[in-house]
Amino acid sequence: MQFFIPVSGNSKKGKGSGKGTLKWWQLSLIGVGCTIGTGFFLGSAIGIKITGPSIVFSFMLAAFGTYIVYNLLAKMTAEDPQDGSFCYYAEKAYGKWAGFSAGWNYWSSNILIMGSQLTALSILSRFWLPNVPLWLFAAGYAILSILVVLTGNKGFDKVENVLAIIKTSAIVMFIILAAAAIFGMVGGDAQHAGIPDSANQLFPEGLRGFWSSLIYAYYAYGGIEVIGLMATRLKKKEDAPKAGVIMLIVLVVIYVISLGLAVFMAQHGAFHEKESPFVTALGQYDLAFFPHVFNGAIIVAGFSTMTAALFGVTALLATLAEDGNAPALFSKKLKKFHHLPLPSLGLATAGLLVSIITALLLPGKIYEYITTAAGILILFNWAFIILSSLRILETKVMGKVMAFIGLALIVAAVSGTLAEKTIRFGFFVSLMFVGIIGIVAVIMQKKVWEKENHSAD
Repeated sequence: MQFFIPVSGNSKKGKGSGKGTLKWWQLSLIGVGCTIGTGFFLGSAIGIKITGPSIVFSFMLAAFGTYIVYNLLAKMTAEDPQDGSFCYYAEKAYGKWAGFSAGWNYWSSNILIMGSQLTALSILSRFWLPNVPLWLFAAGYAILSILVVLTGNKGFDKVENVLAIIKTSAIVMFIILAAAAIFGMVGGDAQHAGIPDSANQLFPEGLRGFWSSLIYAYYAYGGIEVIGLMATRLKKKEDAPKAGVIMLIVLVVIYVISLGLAVFMAQHGAFHEKESPFVTALGQYDLAFFPHVFNGAIIVAGFSTMTAALFGVTALLATLAEDGNAPALFSKKLKKFHHLPLPSLGLATAGLLVSIITALLLPGKIYEYITTAAGILILFNWAFIILSSLRILETKVMGKVMAFIGLALIVAAVSGTLAEKTIRFGFFVSLMFVGIIGIVAVIMQKKVWEKENHSAD
């Protein structure tokens, strides 16, 4: 792939402007599938523990911030569709170092997140088979995920569409059961927390807790980068913003309603990080089947987001290699495997293996720090998307104001991790990754890119 950088008024199109096959609603459905994961089904419990019922407002703020980021990414995609998505636009706006940094930043964060998801899947699977070793579950899910990616674009789309329906149906099922329980249609002896009638009830941990909870709300919307990478496959590239808006509307509606019901039904102190808030909310009712069904739904959600991340990093590393930001070997594609870059998939698999071993060997708290750092790294990429759009797009004053609001929300979410001591170390781990990538970018700038520029002159 060649990045599109205007030179002396002339421009050169890279890949990505060809005719796609996806309709906008299909991309929206894939977006839902790539987004709903353990970050919502499990991570939201930590957010509720930190801030209480105000988690609903955290999710609404994060949705607004996510909309700003996706809308700007979609506009850049519609104007100049490219396979490299946000990496391409970062380089177009700020130069080689930016594209290189955005790409490897995203790759690193997703490798860590995949390992975290895989570990979560293994632990959840022991709900039914407690004597099976974690590594055996992890290996099985990893192999299954790789097989899905090997089916190529069409196979991946079909699998993600089915998993998206299952995950969404699970949340809808909770909403229906919760409503039935509230209206006395389900047996059980439960005392509801009810609607908060004071600031102390709404923010039981104060504004500091609300601030720290933003990162968990953003976790639940993570995945738009994969949609940005796939937007070039739309039949009509101009439909990219619409696909994102519909995707976010669906997510916000089901997220806010389900979380609102959960905090209405259960007391603040009942929620903890080892159990989904939806299982906690219905735990006082005669619904013995629900923990089993919802545990299965969480496994489906985790597998879906892990597979989407694997698909995304495989495609991205190939585009980085084609542009010289990674060894050329990783761009090699084989027709036998639907033109997939197998060396790129191989490196992602190796990184995934290391991440799994780390997750299984290190104590839980240490790995929580690593996964927190991965989430922060993704938000750094979102900031890159906004900053790139400010240079690339011709936006009016209101558009720029929205962009700066999006940046402010990202800064709030990232800095909020410093306010919560249980995840604070993750912030410094993320800075370590940024530092390593930055050092490599400086070396590349002096040793490679400057020489290429001189040769071009």
